[in-house]
Amino acid sequence: MSGLFGVVSKNPCATDLFYGTDYHSHLGTRRAGLSTIDNGVMHLNIHNIQNSYFRTKFSEDLHEMLGNIGIGVISDTDPQPIVVNSHLGRFAVCTVSKINNMPELERMCLDKRQQFTELSMGGTNPTELIALLITQGKDFADGIRNVYRNVQGSVSMLILTEQGIIAARDYLGRTPIVIGRRGTDYAIASESHSYINLGFQTVRYVDAGEAILISHDGLKQLVEPSGKKQICSFLWIYYGNPVAQYEDINAEEVRYQLGMSMGEDDDVEADYVSAIPDSGIGMALGYAAGKGIPYKRGILKYTPTWSRSFMPVNQESRNLVAKMKLIPSRKVLEGKDVVFCDDSIVRGTQLRDQVKMLYESGVKHVHIRISCPPLIHGCSYLNFSASKTDMELIARRCIEELEGGEIRNLEAYRDTTTKEYAAMVEKIRHHVGVDTLKFNSLENVVKAIGMPKGDVCTHCFDGSSYDIKDINPNQLQLDI
Repeated sequence: MSGLFGVVSKNPCATDLFYGTDYHSHLGTRRAGLSTIDNGVMHLNIHNIQNSYFRTKFSEDLHEMLGNIGIGVISDTDPQPIVVNSHLGRFAVCTVSKINNMPELERMCLDKRQQFTELSMGGTNPTELIALLITQGKDFADGIRNVYRNVQGSVSMLILTEQGIIAARDYLGRTPIVIGRRGTDYAIASESHSYINLGFQTVRYVDAGEAILISHDGLKQLVEPSGKKQICSFLWIYYGNPVAQYEDINAEEVRYQLGMSMGEDDDVEADYVSAIPDSGIGMALGYAAGKGIPYKRGILKYTPTWSRSFMPVNQESRNLVAKMKLIPSRKVLEGKDVVFCDDSIVRGTQLRDQVKMLYESGVKHVHIRISCPPLIHGCSYLNFSASKTDMELIARRCIEELEGGEIRNLEAYRDTTTKEYAAMVEKIRHHVGVDTLKFNSLENVVKAIGMPKGDVCTHCFDGSSYDIKDINPNQLQLDI
């Protein structure tokens, strides 16, 4: 995942840009960048944030970021923004993207005698590839359609031009873009909470497939919405800041409802419910209300020197860092039966270590409740579990064990009423070493979000998908 932020102001924008981008730090751990434009001159700063906070890297750069219009990004992938000079003029672009057909698009650009000058982890920088696809259009609207037409995966972007900022949301709306206003100034963001303390108020959400030019003259639609949606359900379950709203639906409210649904239906006997912080807190509060038992903080999260940005690539080191952030409260835990709420189980290794820590702290029984269904499919559209093959997911590994190596019927493991589903959950429970384990149902997830099932991407749970390759090419045909 990554986070985008932009400012269109009548005054110097560097301070707003700095703080607004920083509020997206929970969405990215690798690179961050800011770009502004001043009298036709592009200013650009990019830093590695893998072992440091965003603000510590950029606070010394603000005096260089001249101009009243700018964009910023915190990225889990490539160095960006990318600055381009083309027949469309000079522009900068930053993206939230997952491109599954990179080799094919690289060849297409090279065949058009375009060239790549940026590298990202030894390969083509995805944002530069998107910039080249944009420049194949006769104008920005055509170029954005060209991106939508060709990229398999997802792309949302901010394009900084002399006229203003173009906000283009993924064709199927998998990742969000929202616009806020403060008098005559505008903020454009991945998450709505990022501009509240800067004095902006939400005026509209960019629709799926829509592109809007935000300038001192106001808002102008450049590309009409696609009319189709596949919004990532994990925005509400895990990714999003609890204060953020997507499609006017608050993330914390969804998490609370997910917990309440589980609490109302759960027959386990427990002294209280606790959260595995931070992403399990909203769910745990809802579970306490639904179950009618107290909420207590059995685990505390320590973050002053362990930011999400400090996350090593090595998995063993990642597990250690995850453990070091969590401190059990022995006096609260000792001798108690406790329900612990968390957002999801991916590989299961971190949860297994956390459970061991809880038993060592004196917990009598550990009951794990997960706000979403088991993850059976790796994500093809965002970076959630994108670096993991299906078989790295603990649910798929357990299914493979149950099937003896050859998986014949995944559908049975998605159905909560089958013996196969029960066996899979029991196998996961055994692997993570808890007394009881339950997952929320997909029906509860969709109900808590409050959107039609067809508008929400649930691919990682049930394998359903809708991609650009399924769209009639005539819908996005370039006229050049």
